[in-house]
Amino acid sequence: MKTLLSLGHGYSAAALAALLIPLGWRVIGTTQTPDRIADLRAQGVEPLLWPCDIGPALGEATHILASAAPDGSGDPFLHAVRDLIMAARAEWVGYLSTTAVYGDHQGGWVDEETPVKPQSGRAVARVLAERQWLATGLPVQVFRLAGIYGPGRGPFEKVRDGSARRVIKANQVFSRIHVADIAETLLASIRHPDPGAIYNVCDDNPAPPEDVLSYAAALLGYPEPPTVLFEEAEMSPMQISFYSESKRVRNDKIKRDLGVKLNFPTYQDGLRGLLD
Repeated sequence: MKTLLSLGHGYSAAALAALLIPLGWRVIGTTQTPDRIADLRAQGVEPLLWPCDIGPALGEATHILASAAPDGSGDPFLHAVRDLIMAARAEWVGYLSTTAVYGDHQGGWVDEETPVKPQSGRAVARVLAERQWLATGLPVQVFRLAGIYGPGRGPFEKVRDGSARRVIKANQVFSRIHVADIAETLLASIRHPDPGAIYNVCDDNPAPPEDVLSYAAALLGYPEPPTVLFEEAEMSPMQISFYSESKRVRNDKIKRDLGVKLNFPTYQDGLRGLLD
């Protein structure tokens, strides 16, 4: 039996587990939230409440997925149990990172060969964690994820409750990825491992964020959300950090090397799928 150990079992890891469990896989997932244990069990995932003795799970894992948010020390699991992880005999290890590691390119294109240029603190921590995992000597593949959306994570509720705002900033563009396509990409990598490889995981259609809100409103039959200039918008520090970077991310490598065919190649496809 193949066994996936999911370190920091979150939204993207759950989507992968939903593909693996019907194929006969065993999935073990860590969480720091006791209230999530019953939910993980309902998904067919064996929960581990972190911190815990993770040695037995590491010993049984044929595959490891690391998706916990890093801190100033890098990856929290490597910081806590590095020796145990480095002794693991997994045949595949995936680390979920972010396209924020590329920094700002003023709307220009980036690919996996583009040097990292992190600007925000969270992106600096991601670069550190990427390097820590690649330095373990394990068969690590790094997946740099664009903005994630999917079931439970989309613009429809904000449009419906009237809180959506079309924030306008010149030349601002983001790349996105549906969580189902993250899971499909990870599964393709599991089937065709390439230790040391780095992949951008995004769709084919980078676009301004206000366009996405306009399309979501049109699908619902609602009026277009009101417009506000970036300079006048009330935003959280996290939102401001997102708007400080603009780039278009290429996804040719996952198609060429892994044979990925996106279920939702554009945000229009993804939003129609969510509404359906």
